[in-house]
Amino acid sequence: MPGTDAPEAVVARLLQELRNETWPARLNTAERAGIDLVLLDADIAGHVTTWLSNGARLDARRMAILRRRISDLEQVLPQLDEADNPRLWQLWHQMTRLISDTAAHPTD
Repeated sequence: MPGTDAPEAVVARLLQELRNETWPARLNTAERAGIDLVLLDADIAGHVTTWLSNGARLDARRMAILRRRISDLEQVLPQLDEADNPRLWQLWHQMTRLISDTAAHPTD
């Protein structure tokens, strides 16, 4: 069982925090930086939950997709205003960076 500071435990806590956030209704059809926010959210959610379900692992293809989505998030974040609930996107960013960093520096 991972400790409370283990990446898997931190991502699980952040995901629970994210689930308590409100999805802004105006984002149902919104784009920022040419990126569809609904698709970005769905794609990241799928990768994060898969990572958690697979014992903190993603295959190389999924990890490459997740890293592209991190880049998309980094383009989107500066364009958000309060009505977009930036906290939701910051939580996704924290989780995806932690997953990416964990994969880049595996521990034994």
